[in-house]
Amino acid sequence: MTESYVIIGDGIAGSSAAETLREESPDADITVVTDEGEALYNRILIKEFAKGKLPEAPISIHEENWYEERDIDLELNTYVTDVDVDAHEVHTHEGETLAYDKLLVATGGTPAQLPVENSDAEGVHHFWTFQDARGIQEHASEADTGVVIGAGLLGIDLAAICGAQDVDAKYLMRGDSWWRYALSQEGAEIIHEGLRNKGVEPVFQSGAAEFVTDDDGRVEATIDSNGERYESDFVGAAIGLNFNVEFMQGTGLETDDGVVVDEYMQTNLEDVYAAGDITQFYDTILGEQAQNGSWGSAKEQGQTAAKNMAADDEVESFRWVSSYSITHFEFPFLSFGHPTIGDDSVERKYSDTEWRRVVFKDGKVIGGVLIGDLAPQSTLKQLIREERDVSGQKELLLEPEIDVDMLDAPAQEQ
Repeated sequence: MTESYVIIGDGIAGSSAAETLREESPDADITVVTDEGEALYNRILIKEFAKGKLPEAPISIHEENWYEERDIDLELNTYVTDVDVDAHEVHTHEGETLAYDKLLVATGGTPAQLPVENSDAEGVHHFWTFQDARGIQEHASEADTGVVIGAGLLGIDLAAICGAQDVDAKYLMRGDSWWRYALSQEGAEIIHEGLRNKGVEPVFQSGAAEFVTDDDGRVEATIDSNGERYESDFVGAAIGLNFNVEFMQGTGLETDDGVVVDEYMQTNLEDVYAAGDITQFYDTILGEQAQNGSWGSAKEQGQTAAKNMAADDEVESFRWVSSYSITHFEFPFLSFGHPTIGDDSVERKYSDTEWRRVVFKDGKVIGGVLIGDLAPQSTLKQLIREERDVSGQKELLLEPEIDVDMLDAPAQEQ
């Protein structure tokens, strides 16, 4: 009988899985279900659209006919209400039942809402979908003052949008620096100065306690945790994601701040797989569960899941060193691997716009951050993939040019 695959979610993880499944199983029935109203688009580029730097056209990746050409059934604007894992059925809000032999959950997340008064007011924006970007672009282009909350990789996108749209904005951060889990104060200060040069002022030891609205329910000011008032007719909030797996309630799906999967992207449920930023995957390099929300990682997870779904046995494990770049400033920025965990690190500042941090666990490189000079990324990623023990030689990784051959020499000969 013909195999039947259902994929919930049409982000890069779900779409790449559908494409791979068609390559692996030419005659299979493949259905992609998404609650969005448009097919796959480039989430990396929507921030450039919101900044007013790009028209909509280059952002779309797949038109609907892309799926038709591959005999993939794409169901847009379709909400999954529940999954019956015993019957191998997916149920939608329109009463449709989709039978599957193998199921892939690749639904991503929904931005978490701040637990403060008026956080749902008009003018308070969250940034995740293309539709979000359209609303942000339109509102930011008209706004005079703004506030951004969330000192992470999505928050800085909102801050950069304010800068590009000439919004006089304050960037409220709970700690004393941006992305304090991955950068030291010295490295973060390069980012802080880059923000100031864009017209966005970082405010430390702060956060939103309340939003003030006008008579029409539109946000007009933000009261921070210190009682300070900041005028803000535009607010961007990025404090994390709530993963979209509510339709799996009652199935016994194992979750732990994400859907737990093994190195083959299989969940604890028979014939159910997961991919993308919702997963807590088994990282074969770290030797433990990990999470990563990068585009490249999600694409690779989708492909890995599809190959295992199409095979009788697990044929491929997920092994990937991710990276995430920021292009908002005059200098480049790149994080790689797992820069927020580890038991040791080394760092060095080379100039006002050049800094490097390398993170280790058990003497092995597991991640880091590069500002200004991105040339070392290939070598550092190679060391992660090879699980090379560099104990006693860590400072060599701060040399302007890393000599891998030197790392092979005994530590005492340095």
